[in-house]
Amino acid sequence: MKYFSIISVVVILIVGFLIWQGVYFPKEPGSLGKTRFLVERGQDAEEIADNLKGVGLIRYSFGFRWYASISGKANKLKAGEYELSPSMTISEIIDKMVSGDMIKRTITIIEGWTLEDIAEYLKVEELDPSLEGYLFPDTYELSYDDGINEIIEKILVNFDKKTKGKFGKRPDLEIIIMASLLEKEVRSLEDKKMVAGVLKNRLETGMLLQVDAAMITYEIKGLPSRPICNPGLESIEAAIYPTENNYLYYLSTPEGETIFSKTFKEHNIAVNKYLR
Repeated sequence: MKYFSIISVVVILIVGFLIWQGVYFPKEPGSLGKTRFLVERGQDAEEIADNLKGVGLIRYSFGFRWYASISGKANKLKAGEYELSPSMTISEIIDKMVSGDMIKRTITIIEGWTLEDIAEYLKVEELDPSLEGYLFPDTYELSYDDGINEIIEKILVNFDKKTKGKFGKRPDLEIIIMASLLEKEVRSLEDKKMVAGVLKNRLETGMLLQVDAAMITYEIKGLPSRPICNPGLESIEAAIYPTENNYLYYLSTPEGETIFSKTFKEHNIAVNKYLR
């Protein structure tokens, strides 16, 4: 009985030491190695522990399970992709997973991109044509399992947030169509506002818009029926607040300067001077 008691104490001490070592002492102290580790949705603490051990981030899977259980955090581990190191303790790893301190994916929509550009960038076959003009150019932070529907929803929410925050309301379709033309035509906010004024003059006098970025404007009067790209905030601002002027023509030089003319004769002179 005496020997059994001694053995029991020794076993308890060994198990206790192994648990302490596994939980509070990293597998590789001082390691600079980093590993991207994925916790998939629906995985429990046992699966996560086995996977952590399998990739060499922890010594013992039971240490992870034990600590997650006694700390009350087993059901609080968040799905996602994490950057972990064998220099981290189990308690540090669990705290990271509970806090959701995961690797974030980012995407960037560029001003002037069309639906086709965005579909190619997001690696999807096609996007709903009604989205053209409303996929707001910005950088977006995504969760690891965001699908195309979640991504589009985030972009549309951002469109409303940015435009309502800037202008007090959601711009109507005509504004977005005009902004998309401006986005493709000129660079600076000042020039965009001036060109918006020119296009407004053309619309009011019944002229064809004749915007090179949208060749259909050479064939029909008025604005196109839909945006031609996804404009940024400056282009939307220019469409809402055009600069009043008495010009009917403009051109962009190879250097990016915009030249404005009141008459077709003046415009031809500018074409010969800057583009030929």
